[in-house]
Amino acid sequence: MADVKMKTTVKLRAKAKGTSHSRTDVAIRDLTAVIDEPTERAGTNAGPTPTDTALAALAGCTNVISNKVAAKIGADLGHLDIDLVCDFDRRGVTLEEEIDVPFVAMTQTVTAHGTLSTEQLNEVAAEVAKYCPLSKLFEQAGTALETIWRKA
Repeated sequence: MADVKMKTTVKLRAKAKGTSHSRTDVAIRDLTAVIDEPTERAGTNAGPTPTDTALAALAGCTNVISNKVAAKIGADLGHLDIDLVCDFDRRGVTLEEEIDVPFVAMTQTVTAHGTLSTEQLNEVAAEVAKYCPLSKLFEQAGTALETIWRKA
């Protein structure tokens, strides 16, 4: 039987419609997501803001990669609680001035509820730092990203 080699680069696709000045409906695969502004910024609050969505993507990536690593090393990660706090420089989105690093700093606290050892948790943390594309994206853009790992 021949080995099947996975593609190393794939195309990700999204189609979006700006249905108002604040709302964007995004289609990805067979799913639809709504990105919107809160009512205090003249939106309809039908979904998270674009910047909130970036934080959600980081949390989702941390969860997925953590679970892949835990499975690979045979660790019981359990479920994760992920809390994110971000210092965001709004001067760019308010058109006040161009900002090179709008996501100035982020602290991500990841709490694992499984039975894994402290050593295994440290291994998961190290591997997630190496492989999570969203954390790499933020860090390479200049965001000071700190991830705190702990057991419940």
